[in-house]
Amino acid sequence: MSGLDVSLTGAVVRYSRRGAPALDVADLAWSPGLVHGLLGRNGSGKSTLLAVVAGFQRAGAGQVRVGGDDPFEHAPSAAGTCLVREGGDVVTSDRVRDVLRTAAALRKSFDLAAAAHLAERFELSRRSFVDRLSRGQRSALGVVLGLASRAPLTLLDEVTLGLDAAARAAFACELAREQAEHPRTVVVATHLVDEVEPLLDRVTVLHAGRVLLAGDVEAARSRVVAASGPAPAVEGFAVGRDVVASRRLGGTGEVVVTDPDGQSRLAAEVAGLRVGSPSLQDALVHLTSRSPTPSSLASAGAGR
Repeated sequence: MSGLDVSLTGAVVRYSRRGAPALDVADLAWSPGLVHGLLGRNGSGKSTLLAVVAGFQRAGAGQVRVGGDDPFEHAPSAAGTCLVREGGDVVTSDRVRDVLRTAAALRKSFDLAAAAHLAERFELSRRSFVDRLSRGQRSALGVVLGLASRAPLTLLDEVTLGLDAAARAAFACELAREQAEHPRTVVVATHLVDEVEPLLDRVTVLHAGRVLLAGDVEAARSRVVAASGPAPAVEGFAVGRDVVASRRLGGTGEVVVTDPDGQSRLAAEVAGLRVGSPSLQDALVHLTSRSPTPSSLASAGAGR
């Protein structure tokens, strides 16, 4: 399978001795050739994790491996990894066409023809100077650089933030096409989940620097169960369970609980309640709306 595998064992990153760690004993594994979603709220540690995987920063403790090697200051790992952050980290005084040519000169896998196609797809003029681009155009340039890199490990850190709805739809289409024609390991870090969910093979959810959940998309969604029905029955069902959200409207109640082993779903069905799984976006909101606590969710359905 194309692409590089990634693993972290007990990885910790601290920016100050007294502050909370930006990455706190992270354990995860990203299989090669898949599209992985790295999900979490702002400040959850997504950018720190990607910087460590890309070799831009060294973990203060633990082990990080990309293709079996420590990526920090490791030239072969750097050659096979492309990290694109919002805006692309490019020379702003250059024209777009010069940025693309420089990327092609620095990376053997970079495809200029693909970059030209993508620039046209995102209505990005290659004659424009980078410092005159709008925020959305800068984001589009980052997408072009990431997808056209065709790097075995492509890391996209919040690259869709500045894109409008049409451009986000184009990103989803082009990522799917690239992955079908030139498969690699892709990690998409975002807190805007709904539009990328159909593209994802696996998800990793970070919260306060910790891996809260890892697994395939359906397994991740099923770790949270919504049950609704007559308020007394819902309240009885909730007793002793890990409740992440609840509401009551007249005589009807609804509760959302974590369900790492499927037993809560079964109990709700036995109680005659209406049962459903929230969308991945809603599950993420529910799971990250409170302080992180040790949970079996982290290892449930781990996509390794």
